[in-house]
Amino acid sequence: MSKVVLDISMSLDGYIAGPNATLEEGLGEGGERLHEWVVAVAAWRESHDLSGGEENVDNDVMAEHLQRIGATVMGRRMFSGGDGPWESDPNADAWWGDDPPFHHPVFVLTHHPRDSVTKEGGTTFTFVNDGVESALQQARAAAGEKDVAVAGGANVAQQFLKAGLLDELQIHVAPVLLGDGVRLFDNLVRDAPRELVCTRVLESPAGVTHIRYELRRPD
Repeated sequence: MSKVVLDISMSLDGYIAGPNATLEEGLGEGGERLHEWVVAVAAWRESHDLSGGEENVDNDVMAEHLQRIGATVMGRRMFSGGDGPWESDPNADAWWGDDPPFHHPVFVLTHHPRDSVTKEGGTTFTFVNDGVESALQQARAAAGEKDVAVAGGANVAQQFLKAGLLDELQIHVAPVLLGDGVRLFDNLVRDAPRELVCTRVLESPAGVTHIRYELRRPD
């Protein structure tokens, strides 16, 4: 059976984005530092139609993730950085241009209805305004036998965690201290719906630690 996977980079002090996000700095002040390891590897660069890149442990981790994903769920802020009605969103067409790097169906959680958008390279954006369960149901159907990625941001990740909908959590802990910004694990209930079981820890030449957890329901 396919899995629901949250795969995300996080600072050593628990942030997945820096403070004061803008259209120019979508990940906030200093947030891009969290992703320096992945921008450098061949698998990520190939998915973005870029040449070159390193082939190492980091690359193996990213290549494995990309190969297993058949659909993605993300929040409105990850899609465009905006909120409110779409007609007032200055980045309503998102960050990625005409050929986004997903190459599979993407389901965007939003409070504001919008028709689906089809891009080049196999990426379609479907806008879901009736909750995470509906988005997941549609993503599972689109992914087939492949896994569903929960891409973020933090609010969406927290909704999936609270609802007990995640099967796997892979955190890439970057050697960065942001000091402020958006925390991954804010706003969670005290009684977690699942237990975390560490299934893999990999260290990288970039100083990143890749930690994979399986989320299991308590007996």
